[in-house]
Amino acid sequence: MLHANDQTHRTFVAEQLGVVWVYLPDGSRLEEPFLDIKSIVLATPWIGDERGFLGMAFHPNYKHNGKFYIYYSYMDKKRVEKVRISELKVLASDANKADPHSERNLLELEEPAANHNGGQLLFGVDGYMYVFTGDGGKAGDPFGKFGNAQNKNVLLGKVLRIDVDGESPDGKPYRIPPDNPFVSDPKARPEVYAYGVRNMWRCAVDRGDPVTKKGRGRIFCGDVGQNRFEEIDIIVKGGNYGWRAKEGFECYDTKLCRNSSLDDVLPIYAYGRNVGKSVTGGYVYRGCESPNLNGLYIFGDFMNGRLMALQEDEKTNKWKKRDICIGSTKVCAFPGMISSYSKFIISFAEDEAGELYFLSTSYPSAYAPHGSLYKIVDPARRAPPGKCKYKPVPVKIKSKRIPFVPHAKTVLELLNEPSTKPLKKSSTPAEAISTISSKKYKKTPSPKIKASTVRTAPSSKKTQKIKAEDEYHRSKQKKKVARVVRTTPAPSVPKKKSSHLTGTKKLLPKKAAQTKRNWRRGGKRVN
Repeated sequence: MLHANDQTHRTFVAEQLGVVWVYLPDGSRLEEPFLDIKSIVLATPWIGDERGFLGMAFHPNYKHNGKFYIYYSYMDKKRVEKVRISELKVLASDANKADPHSERNLLELEEPAANHNGGQLLFGVDGYMYVFTGDGGKAGDPFGKFGNAQNKNVLLGKVLRIDVDGESPDGKPYRIPPDNPFVSDPKARPEVYAYGVRNMWRCAVDRGDPVTKKGRGRIFCGDVGQNRFEEIDIIVKGGNYGWRAKEGFECYDTKLCRNSSLDDVLPIYAYGRNVGKSVTGGYVYRGCESPNLNGLYIFGDFMNGRLMALQEDEKTNKWKKRDICIGSTKVCAFPGMISSYSKFIISFAEDEAGELYFLSTSYPSAYAPHGSLYKIVDPARRAPPGKCKYKPVPVKIKSKRIPFVPHAKTVLELLNEPSTKPLKKSSTPAEAISTISSKKYKKTPSPKIKASTVRTAPSSKKTQKIKAEDEYHRSKQKKKVARVVRTTPAPSVPKKKSSHLTGTKKLLPKKAAQTKRNWRRGGKRVN
């Protein structure tokens, strides 16, 4: 999910199958998609398949030039799997529809394996586009003598930086920024900005503190590990992030590690298998509605559904883990709030006002109609009434609107529901239910972050009983989407709390657990 930064406060929700939907500020969705390239995108129903429509970014000057960029998997005429980065334009006649015939191919990379496809596109404060590629897949980056990630002459396992507003003298449909770190190195591709990355899954630019602008422009990424560690990195020009010599703070390939330089860029935070198994990078909160969260980097884990936060110690420039409280009926029992969410955290998002969201699913397949979008809310401290108001620029609507219809049950509704049946177990990991216990934070309310469901991702299966689900394969079927919704029934509030980070839980659904192909994002197999 992303916004166009055009003062319309629309949000664009992209799906792995290759379709992008427009949501208006009131939560309603347009019936016709912004973009539909399902026929081109390579995606499968396989559980955990990493291929598909993986990334999108709007040009910084989108309001005036109508340009945006997409990153997706596809198969060429020779049956070779590739990822493609393309430029498209919005239709001049409809601000909510892309021109499918405007696609201009900027870059294609052959993928030697189905996994580790990267997928992030974003524009830095410098106006250049950053492209985050995977190392080529398989396990342990087995390509060549040192692996793709350490080979600056290939574009896999890299952070690339290009200028999309022009063409190179050699005919490339983009320019190379003159200050890229390896432009004068004959053994390196000039597009390379940083290297030594495995499969960065979700990166974001920090807006900076709303008042001081401190931190503005920093790029945070979650890099999925191999067998032992997941890491959070801040991208710097020319940085070597260690893979495959290192994983997290430790050696992975001992021979390479011994011979590697001492100036590798270390993660700001890394965690092991007792915490999670596949990081999903998030955002630094810079919104208005939850002031206690300002400056916290909020991220999650794809496999066990844990939400986490890091806080910077400005004196030491170190990042400390902060606990997130989820599931407490005491703090979450506000109108409109829920205390549970789908397990598999796919991505994080920021709207035009700076509020944070995350996207997750209860069944990790591109074709499964179980995706949901949640807004992160801190019920412990809210902004004063009226402070966070904004006036969206109106947009002419040609497509039919599908209105907001609440479907998820809030905590209050669940507590007041007359029932003799025992409460179901929550999908919220028990390990994530905690509060901050450090004396250091007792003077101010702890940021008890609450996930409030906002809107669903549409479905790709036949018409569902739940009105919030969409249908891809019968385009004439009327689609309905809800605001405070889930595409699967909301689990009940957990009865008990447990200490944070006490272990991991197997959260695969029964069908997924039974499959012979055990998996995780980043290509690691979990048994």
